[in-house]
Order: sequence, then structure tokens, then C-alpha cells
Amino acid sequence: MTLAATVREAARRFDDAPALITEHDDALSFAELDRRSDEVAGGLAAAGLGPGDVLALVLPSGAAYVVAYAAAAKLGAATAGVNPRLTPPERADLVALADPRLVVTTPELAVGLDAGVPTIALDGIGAGAGRPGNDARWGLGPLLHAGHVPPPLPHDPDRLVALVFTSGTTGRPKAAEFGEAQLAAITDADVGDRWGGGGPVLASTQMAHVGFMTKLPWYLRLGGPLVLLDRWQAEAVLRMVERHRITSLGGVAPQLALLLRSPALERTDVSSVRAIVMGGALSPPALVQEARRRLGADYSIRYSSTESGGVGTATAFDADDDEALHTVGRPRPGVELRLVDDRGEDVPAGEVGELLLRSPCTMRGYHGDPEATAEALRDGWLRTGDLGRLDGRGCVVLAGRSKELYVRGGYNVHPAEVEAVLASHPAVAEVAVVPRPDPVMGEIGVAVVVPSDPGAPPTLEDLRHGAGERLAAWKLPEALRVVDALPLTAMQKVDKRTLAADEAARAAVADEGRPTADPPGAAPPPRRAPG
Repeated sequence: MTLAATVREAARRFDDAPALITEHDDALSFAELDRRSDEVAGGLAAAGLGPGDVLALVLPSGAAYVVAYAAAAKLGAATAGVNPRLTPPERADLVALADPRLVVTTPELAVGLDAGVPTIALDGIGAGAGRPGNDARWGLGPLLHAGHVPPPLPHDPDRLVALVFTSGTTGRPKAAEFGEAQLAAITDADVGDRWGGGGPVLASTQMAHVGFMTKLPWYLRLGGPLVLLDRWQAEAVLRMVERHRITSLGGVAPQLALLLRSPALERTDVSSVRAIVMGGALSPPALVQEARRRLGADYSIRYSSTESGGVGTATAFDADDDEALHTVGRPRPGVELRLVDDRGEDVPAGEVGELLLRSPCTMRGYHGDPEATAEALRDGWLRTGDLGRLDGRGCVVLAGRSKELYVRGGYNVHPAEVEAVLASHPAVAEVAVVPRPDPVMGEIGVAVVVPSDPGAPPTLEDLRHGAGERLAAWKLPEALRVVDALPLTAMQKVDKRTLAADEAARAAVADEGRPTADPPGAAPPPRRAPG
């Protein structure tokens, strides 16, 4: 079923039940979502948007975004969501990459966008929009064409529906294409042919993220309200959990870490939460254990990517500690997985290789970039760029990104492997490992740590001693930086590019003539690189 048809069918089934609820208790029903997206489709069509065109939405996450996305789908146009938290030059780059027929934004977010692209700037988007008596009607007033109903679309599984930008943590962002067929497969992977039975769901990521853009149809099929926040804040999340009796918490691990550190948690009733689903970033073992204990909920780690449509592997909710704390689980139904070497050959069991995924949920390619598409997709297999191995039970253990690999004295080091071990130290709340240029070793590893107790941070010796039994000496960090929080990208992933740039800058101002001594017990550099 197409996105447009899903909006209509949800309205028929759920009618006046709330589809969207803001943190200010403003609500938009399923019937209103269908009616208003019809009317907005009229406004978009009058502005020149039609089948096969691209609409760029540079809007805050909220009801207006959802309505405009549904409206574009009803016209047979695709939507490219641009994260409003990006800087003006970053937003402008993504809009240019999407090559849209029309941009819908706000006056504030329009700054720096190409003046040559037709743009509609909406006022009244944000807190309070849509409240009773608000004539702006969720801020969409200029686009509403009362009574307009777009004609039904012809069946076309190849019709482009969404462009989702990659996070750019390892390079320049690209726009992953998803058509009707991919969105239908993603919906099937999550809810099958189910309609109804869903409770309130908190929208934890920006709506430009793959977690919303490709999964709006299954939100609608469940029939429960999507609870919207003006901005993700731990205290606001906890209020919504208590007020709406939210049963499942989704998002990325850094958000959960902030929630667990919030003083408001102790005075909030979170007994409704039964499941925690985290993806997009490492879930340290200590975080999983603390979340399960303090929230009394099962925890599933999800591994995926923008290109995979947000569908990859998952740990079972009832997994034992070996699976729940140290792996990202097994392939989800319908997902095939391979681990290959540099030649594309399958690696032996237990050895590290690049993860390849294949499923009907995977993007169909990068928008306007056939070369990058050919590099990422080989015979239907998505090259994730992530490294991992299979444990004895068939669970995936991540070992890092191939592009994050650094070479210490001729030995390859995969940061994620080191992070997974350091994260189990009781004094570590969060950790990222990045390289620092070194005149002797070439590169050394730096552990950037958020301590569990700011008054008693771990020492480098503590970390090396605790990890020494599980990691070879050349993999151990040789420098430590304690921080209050790890920097995050606009997509809520740890910003390793910034951390690595900081370390490069530190190395540049150091005495370049002074060799870096190996810490006690470190392995000497090999005479040649292994392998």
C-alpha cells in the first residue's frame, strides 16, 4: 500500500482518534491529517509541484512537516527532509543536492537557501500552532486549498517517495532514494499486515531522519498517536512518558544516557515503559544494564543505516547478557547478511569482515549519483562500510567502520572494538576512541570519556588495566581526555570527525621533535604491517 493510500485508510479506520499530539496537548486526528494533507496538496500543486518532482522540507519536526510530507505523496512527488538543526550552509548544500522543484520552510530557516528555487516560507510553525482558535491551522495557512482532493495515483511501486540524507559522519552527505516498494517493505518488516493496536509513540528523532521518513506508514497503521516534541529534552520526554503512558522508548543511545542522568527521572512515573529500542549509536553495556534496571524494561539494540532503510539487525528483547551487552543481534526477518574481505570473498566464521546487507527495504540508490550508487550496491548487496564478526551463536559483533580504522605502528585498530571494551568499565558512562597523529607510531588511540561520576573520572591506567585482558596491547588507548559530553552531529550520532580534528590540532601544537614513548606494556611496532 502506498503512503498516500495508507493516510486515507488510516483516516477511514481510526477517524477522530488522535494521530499527532504535541507536548502542549494539541491534537490532529487521523481524519484531519487526511483532509488537511488533501488541502495542502492543492496548495503545493498550485505552486508547481507535480508527479516526479521533489519537495524539500526545511521545517522543524512537527505536525506541519507530517501534513506536507503526506500531501506531496498524494501528488506523486517525493519529499527530501532537511534537518533544521544544521547550519545555513549545510542546509543549503542538502537542498541543492535534492534539486527540488519547491522548498517549504520558515522565514528563519530560509536564510542562505538558493533564491533561485521557488520557496514558500510559513509563519506560525512551532509551539502553539494548531491550538483551538489558531487561524494559521498548524502554520499551514498559505498552503491550504479548502475542499481540494487530489485524484488517486496510478499503481507504481517504483514511484520515488522520500530522499533521506546520510549523516555525513564519514564524508559528504548523500541522498538515499526510497520508493513506494521500499516503504511498503519497511512497513511489512515492522508490522506486517497489522492495523491498529498501537499505543502512543514518542517521535525521538528529527523527522528528516530515516527513522521517520521511511516509517511513517507503519506509525499510521498502528493507529496510536505520534507524540511530538518541540525539541528533544530529557525532562520533556519524561513528562510525555508519564502523561501519555508511553510503552516503548525509541531513539539513539546518547539520548537514553541523558534521560538516565536527568534528576527528573526519580520523580517521574515510568512504569508504563515495557520496551527500549535504541539504534544509530553504540549502546554501552553499562547503559543497557542501567536502563533495564531503572526503567524495568526490555532492551533491543538495532543496527542499521540510512541506506538500509533503518532495517538491519536486532538483539532480542529477552536476550541474555552475552547477546544484549556485547552484540547487535541477528538479521531481522527478510534481511540477509554477509561478512566479506577486501576482495569481496566471505570471511571464515569468527573473523572480521565488512558487513553486507540485502533486503527489499534497502535504498534503490543515491539521488543523482550513479557512481556512489555503484560503489554502495553490488548485485543487490549494500556495502555498509562497517566491520564486524559473527559470534558462535550467529550474533553480529561490530568492530568499527572501515573508514574509521587507524594504523598504530603498522597494526590496524578498529575504534568500535576498543569502545565496546572500554564502555564496560564502571567509571565510563560514554566513550569514543579516535586517532591522534604521532611522530613515532603514526597514530595512537585517544579515549574521549564521559565519566559515570564526574567527581571520580577514570585514569588512563585504569582503562588500560581494565581492557588489557580483552584487547591486544596496540589496541589500548594511549591518551585520555575527560569531557562533560561527547559532541553529536545533527543526526544525534557521536561526531567523531570533530573529535579527530581536535586531536589533530592538539598534535599540531605539540613538540614535534619529541617522540611519543610507549606506555608500559605496549607492544613494539612490528617490522611490517600484518597481512
